[in-house]
Amino acid sequence: MTDLTKLTLADARKGLKAKDFTSVELTQAYLDAIESANPSLNAYVAVTPEQATEMAKASDEKLAKGEGGALEGIPLGIKDLFATKGAHTQAASHILDGFKPEYESSVTANLWRDGAVMLGKLNMDEFAMGSSNETSYYGPVVSPFRAQGSNANLVPGGSSGGSAAAVAAWLCAGATATDTGGSIRQPAAFTGTVGIKPTYGRCSRWGIVAFASSLDQAGPIARTVEDAAILMTSMAGYDPKDSTSVDLPVPDFAAAVERGVKGLTIGVPREYRMDGMPEEIEALWKQGLEWLKAEGASVKDISLPHTKYALPAYYIVAPAEASSNLARYDGVKYGLRVSGKDITDMYELTRAAGFGREVKRRIMIGTYVLSAGYYDAYYVRAQKVRTLIKRDFETAFNDGVDAILTPATPSAAFGVGDEDMNADPVKMYLNDVFTVTVNMAGLPGIAVPAGKDGKGLPLGLQLIGKPFDEETLFAASRVIEKSAGLDFSPTRWW
Repeated sequence: MTDLTKLTLADARKGLKAKDFTSVELTQAYLDAIESANPSLNAYVAVTPEQATEMAKASDEKLAKGEGGALEGIPLGIKDLFATKGAHTQAASHILDGFKPEYESSVTANLWRDGAVMLGKLNMDEFAMGSSNETSYYGPVVSPFRAQGSNANLVPGGSSGGSAAAVAAWLCAGATATDTGGSIRQPAAFTGTVGIKPTYGRCSRWGIVAFASSLDQAGPIARTVEDAAILMTSMAGYDPKDSTSVDLPVPDFAAAVERGVKGLTIGVPREYRMDGMPEEIEALWKQGLEWLKAEGASVKDISLPHTKYALPAYYIVAPAEASSNLARYDGVKYGLRVSGKDITDMYELTRAAGFGREVKRRIMIGTYVLSAGYYDAYYVRAQKVRTLIKRDFETAFNDGVDAILTPATPSAAFGVGDEDMNADPVKMYLNDVFTVTVNMAGLPGIAVPAGKDGKGLPLGLQLIGKPFDEETLFAASRVIEKSAGLDFSPTRWW
């Protein structure tokens, strides 16, 4: 039998239906892979073998009767930001020590409804704050990729670094992730995987630990465009428990994957040509446009004039919302509690001990920009800039553009513990320069692996779509995936 963990999600699904193997066998293959790889990669913070085996057995019973949902028997990894009933849910933070919720997030409930199997909870940047998966209380995730001729550990990107690393290293058939400023697309680009941030409101936020509520959106990371489309069809859907959830039917996203791009107009924003952008990123971007043109798309230069304000505005809005959302972690009802001489002292000691450095930094920035005298100067102005960014995209789409192609990241993956990045938070924040505009405007964006740098590391391209037009993104990214025709499997070293 071939190594079951190397099958795409789509092929695993076919194999299960054809009874070539059972869900228990497939699940055990992944559990064995996790046991062997996780000490090196640190992608999982909690593995749930008993629960996984039980779910797999239940799936096998359904499959034996010719029944089962769209993901029946498929083993998935779940980012530690999603509440999973009775299982470790800590947002990779010390402040949520020992927390096991009594409820299930809407997105994971949708996956279990469709028959998916939970392998465990995936590592991430603490409270999803980070671009390298180095802020986790459980330590950094290590990318399964290494530069040619080097043994140095690389970051998988963040905050969904555990999700991206686990998918790339064959430790799950697919994974849930979340994206507040690029946290699905940037790690996908770093690890040769496919990651889509759906339109804001397409997937329910209920039961996902909040970072910045007006920006957070759940989505999948998978090995192929088709796998990502299959996962998103199950994850998406209207949820009355989330006031920002949009009541629209969920298309069969997988059906759109082979639709092609004939007749589409692809926008190329001139503002994304950044000073000092590596030549290989520029060359890949041009190559992506050529591939789309070869399949019948036309290309149009566009302007998104407020792009340069997106990153500073994002780093006002996101920390402001984070400081508000994280006020609830006080040691009273759940998680870590550090005793003090009175309740105020307990709050202060608990928060000081429970939050990591990056989370504290963002809480302080957020509290500052919301404080009296600064609210109008910072937060209100950032929200006005956000409206202008949204309008830039609307103008482009109203002008006949169907999707926009940009680089996904300004470089390939960098090293774990990179001194430049860790000494200068702004340098780290610049990793999100191509992705934050999409969150600020609430649009869908997908990262698809398209090439490799001079050291053999994956590079991704990003496609940005109209609101609720994820189907076009799947079709266009499939053209890039097919045209690139590269194997983005890491060379196993762990």
